Amino acid sequence: MNRKLLIVALVLAGAALAYGAWIFGPRPDASAITLYGNIDIREVNLGFRVSGRILEVLKDEGDSVKAGDIVARLDAEPYRRQVDQAKAQIASLAARLKMLESGYRREDIETAQAAVREREATLDNAEINFQRQQELMSKRVVSQQDFDNANQALKEAKARLNSARAQLEMQKAGYRPEEIDQARAELARAEASLATAQISLEDTEIRAPSSGVVMTRALEPGAIVQPGATVVSVSLSDPVWARVYVNEPELGLIYPGMPAEVYTDARPDKPYSGQIGFISPRAEFTPKSVETKELRTSLVYRLRVIISNVDSGLRQGMPVTVKLKRTTPGKKS
Repeated sequence: MNRKLLIVALVLAGAALAYGAWIFGPRPDASAITLYGNIDIREVNLGFRVSGRILEVLKDEGDSVKAGDIVARLDAEPYRRQVDQAKAQIASLAARLKMLESGYRREDIETAQAAVREREATLDNAEINFQRQQELMSKRVVSQQDFDNANQALKEAKARLNSARAQLEMQKAGYRPEEIDQARAELARAEASLATAQISLEDTEIRAPSSGVVMTRALEPGAIVQPGATVVSVSLSDPVWARVYVNEPELGLIYPGMPAEVYTDARPDKPYSGQIGFISPRAEFTPKSVETKELRTSLVYRLRVIISNVDSGLRQGMPVTVKLKRTTPGKKS
């Protein structure tokens, strides 16, 4: 009998303690929305835009990198030679263009003028000889052949003089505009080739696009790589967000920019600060194509909580608990 009374007393005592804890103990915050999800961190696979032999990989798995840090290099000697070749081509074409724009040299023009004077003297001599032969021919002193030769020499002298004068005028006028335009186009093409060669030379180095941590080192020095092959993978330190889900009844209480606290198991008393950055416009999981009123309440929507005070304690896939204060847009708590 005493044993039964003891059991009853213990049950009553437990009930009293439970009631006291419910009355006086901490109550869940009815104004907060509690969500669950995982940390989501972006990763980027880094590779060369050009092919070649890897000279060195400067970062290993677990190493931290900052934006702009060199992660790996190719043997750049072939690309440096391409740059040098393009520069030499530009120098040659620029010199040719300058020559065309400047026109013929003064010495060339003087030579052409001397040729004209020489042909004029030859023409004068041919005209004198022709007139003499013409007079002798009228007296039947010379043969028809001698007269024809003098006449032909006169015609040739006139033609050569006209050619020399045309050559002189051409040299005074300079090169044709079409030749100059062609030279300019060739120079522009060479300059574009130099720019391409310089970009290829720069692409023999991989630089980190943002701060992060090297996750994977896929290739080693000496390997021959093609453009786009992954050399290292980097987990970016920013941005970092939590991917969580909310039920449809609470969806109307959440809005972009809403402040949030993100809790991890490693630091339950020191939450990270964040805010709602994205709300999915559609349900992630739908039980049926047509839902009853009861099933509609089980629909969930994906949220993205952007974390502002990121540190090394957050890892890809880490489970988190997110708490949102029940407010409405335009009301700040």
